[in-house]
Amino acid sequence: MNIGFWKSRLGIFLGVLVLFLICGCQEEAPKPIERIRAIKTITVAEKTLGPVRKFSGVVEAVDSSILAFEVPGNVKEVRVKVGDRVEKGQTIAILNERTFLLDVQAAEAAVERAKVQLADKKNDLDRFQRIAKMDAGAVSQSAIDKSKAAYDSALKNVKYTRSQVKLEKRDLEKTVLVAPFNGVIGEKYVDPFQEVKRGERLFILFSERAMEVAVQIPETVISEIHLDLPAEIRFPTVPDHNYKGIVSEISSVAGTANAFPVKVAVVDADNGIRPGMTAEVILMLSSKDQKAGYLVPLSAVTKGGDKSDFYIFIFDKATATVKKTPVKGGGVRGNWVGITEGVKAGDIIAVAGVTFLEDGQKVKLMKTN
Repeated sequence: MNIGFWKSRLGIFLGVLVLFLICGCQEEAPKPIERIRAIKTITVAEKTLGPVRKFSGVVEAVDSSILAFEVPGNVKEVRVKVGDRVEKGQTIAILNERTFLLDVQAAEAAVERAKVQLADKKNDLDRFQRIAKMDAGAVSQSAIDKSKAAYDSALKNVKYTRSQVKLEKRDLEKTVLVAPFNGVIGEKYVDPFQEVKRGERLFILFSERAMEVAVQIPETVISEIHLDLPAEIRFPTVPDHNYKGIVSEISSVAGTANAFPVKVAVVDADNGIRPGMTAEVILMLSSKDQKAGYLVPLSAVTKGGDKSDFYIFIFDKATATVKKTPVKGGGVRGNWVGITEGVKAGDIIAVAGVTFLEDGQKVKLMKTN
């Protein structure tokens, strides 16, 4: 047999065997891991009827009260400090009641003396009347009239001294200062053993949930502000939460720098909002010439290829993807923009990292605490 023929066949076999061994030793290449970006979103809700403006303001309590004693005296005890929450009827402070107790005792003693005098005058009048019945000429009518007048005077004196007892007891009750409503102690100006006057300001109590923000509106804008105008309120101390507000009061007289004082009530105020805090009030002005739209964070808007083109990314729950959607704006103020076309109430839009998103990109919603 031809030896060359077998050598060629053996070479082919060995080549195939080596190739098979090489392929068998190679591991299957891993599939690429799909990375899904987590995005921060908001749900479009608040509608704006015009340009958006932002104003700085200070929180004030809608219901507040200056607490003071209605009687003078020396402070025996102070039971609260600034920031304490109190309930209606809770004791705030107490005066030393010793002097008031003595006054009550003195008034009650005066009543007893007046009653003794009344009894004497009653006996005198009864005696004169008995004598006059037995002997008409024994007692003159003028003496009887004089005795009756003395009796009436003694009776009035008893009534007067009894009223004095009531007044002294009332003053005694006023040595205890109580909260007129549920609230928080905002200011305190008194300490134990301090002598205070009647009506002297000692505490400021404010209602905890009834809050408003005082802002100054320029005269160029005040015509576009009206009562019940919706607003959004942001607090530096609560950066992750936006509060709802409405315009509750508009002054008709301009103040400093021709600005009009305006009050914006915090609709959903909670325990974290207190008087004196700074706030940003975002007002949606009621311009008649402006198309209606929705309030959206400026960070949600990205530019397109053309400088006049703007887009937002709307999240689709069904496909877990974002859709690049063209929009038209209705005015930018601060960190907010009014979108007049391209969004509707209920849309979930991305508000961070939008420059890294693509149309149809698969995403997931960022978890919030």
